[in-house]
Amino acid sequence: MHVIGRIGFMGLGIALAGCLSGAPVFAADQPIEDGSKIMITSPKDGDKVSDSFELKYEFTKGSQAAHAHVYLDNQYQKGFPGSFKGLSKGKHQVTVTGATKDHKLVAATQTITVEVQ
Repeated sequence: MHVIGRIGFMGLGIALAGCLSGAPVFAADQPIEDGSKIMITSPKDGDKVSDSFELKYEFTKGSQAAHAHVYLDNQYQKGFPGSFKGLSKGKHQVTVTGATKDHKLVAATQTITVEVQ
């Protein structure tokens, strides 16, 4: 019984560490290293932006990547249209991560922080 408790506590610690790092957390899923690359080209890390802005990035697909996932403040933006609209003032974190056709994450990822004026 103590072993189960410790394992559960370790899992919570791992998830908490992932949350504090600012990267999206997906329990027990390790990203696939397939040679993919992601570079957010606009806006730049630290930029001040309006409440609506276009996100531009370059995605070089590796051996398994099929598309990219976009996150705003660690929340997956399903069907992301290419622009954020109506964001609240303050700092926001934008992450772009490569994914396979089955939506498993690959290691290619980049995160920036922007400040909405």
